[in-house]
Amino acid sequence: MKGNSQLIETLNSLLADELSAINQYIVHSEMCANWGYEKLHARFEKRAIDEMKHAEKLIARILFLEGIPVVSNLNPIHIGSDVIKQLENDHIAEEGAIAAYNAAIKLAGEVNDFATRELLEDILKDEDDHIDKIEELQDQVSHMTLPIFLTTQVG
Repeated sequence: MKGNSQLIETLNSLLADELSAINQYIVHSEMCANWGYEKLHARFEKRAIDEMKHAEKLIARILFLEGIPVVSNLNPIHIGSDVIKQLENDHIAEEGAIAAYNAAIKLAGEVNDFATRELLEDILKDEDDHIDKIEELQDQVSHMTLPIFLTTQVG
């Protein structure tokens, strides 16, 4: 089915966002593993895997719409030098993703591609969950202080 060219371009932009997030989150995950924060490592790794699944769905939809998935574009990746910066950078990335998905959902509705809109709404729910979990960790840090919080993330 030939899809709307503007929507395919938007899907490729979202794909670049997802591919960038995968890289950022997997580096943060491995940094936490290196520091011995196994629980943070697992959380960040799970988020990276979620983003991989989003990328896969976007690629499949672009192909269905007879577009060409562009996997060579990455957005700037912001690696945090410590857990606080990692959480801040990841929060910023998720805020951007949520805004981009909301705009894409609106566009899909405007061009009457409701199947794409539904796919994007499902991914948006995951992004909302991601930012909620990041904010949960940030709240824990502020309530416990960073040193105490980090002791809860070992093994």
